Amino acid sequence: MNPSSDFKNDIINCVEVLKKGGVILYPTDTIWGIGCDATNPAAVEKIYQLKRRTDSKSMLVLLDNENFLTGYVDKIPDVAWDLIEVSDKPLTIIYPGAKNLAKNLIAFDGSVGIRISHEDFSSELVKRHKKPIVSTSANISGEKSPGIFNEISSEIIDAVDYVVKYRQDDYSRSQASEIIKIGIGGEIEIIRKA
Repeated sequence: MNPSSDFKNDIINCVEVLKKGGVILYPTDTIWGIGCDATNPAAVEKIYQLKRRTDSKSMLVLLDNENFLTGYVDKIPDVAWDLIEVSDKPLTIIYPGAKNLAKNLIAFDGSVGIRISHEDFSSELVKRHKKPIVSTSANISGEKSPGIFNEISSEIIDAVDYVVKYRQDDYSRSQASEIIKIGIGGEIEIIRKA
């Protein structure tokens, strides 16, 4: 990979904004997302306000490597490791027993959705930030999720602290990830098919 200057500059600027508790608009391994430091409750609250969404609807978190899961989930059911290994497309797994994340990011039942990103930009961003990053679709709650940058409303663009330039001119359509919820005993529930 030979990162463009936009890529490098965007990573540096995003990390600076995330460390200050700001909100970014960035490309992920699925659709464009709104993100913040997943350990900062005030930053998470900014995203709920921006999306006009109640915090009873939790948002997912991106990590760049499955080895970091144990830092944010109490006990990872064995089936989760199997799903991560065999998945050939973006997969969000909702785990029980979330920990070390902003309390307002964790669902009432103590669970949290985490996806391991292998996409260049979002995985590098998480790696450089050294903490998980919130990823939620770049839209007002209830509106259509934007498949490409040009579909993101000016209201969202104007409300974030930083807009990533990298991949703004990428018109290849992506879709949201599959979501699977795993219970403590390894029970599997498909929440959303990709």
